[in-house]
Amino acid sequence: MSELSRPVWPAYPLSALVAGLGHCYLGRWKRAGIWFVCYGLALAFLSARSVSGALEPGEPFVVTALQFDAVRFTDVAVPLAILLICLLDVYLIGLTKRTAARQTDANDLRSNSS
Repeated sequence: MSELSRPVWPAYPLSALVAGLGHCYLGRWKRAGIWFVCYGLALAFLSARSVSGALEPGEPFVVTALQFDAVRFTDVAVPLAILLICLLDVYLIGLTKRTAARQTDANDLRSNSS
């Protein structure tokens, strides 16, 4: 049986939703935790201006969060960059798994044919 008992492709949309979910799907728990912490810190500290405005008692959180004119590019650039790099990492892990599985299958075929 191949090393890939389940497909890799679901890890890609999971990583696009939340950094680290694709790594969890692939069974890379330490990497998943690191990516999730980095993403959470980026959202908490780099988006602090919009979050602090949202937590003021004047307006509800949803109304403040949906005011796109109050959000600057720098508020979303770092969390988005972390998501993109995490997605690239998941892709490279999947590529490595596929390559290793093909090499294992090729070695099995060679050993069976001799």
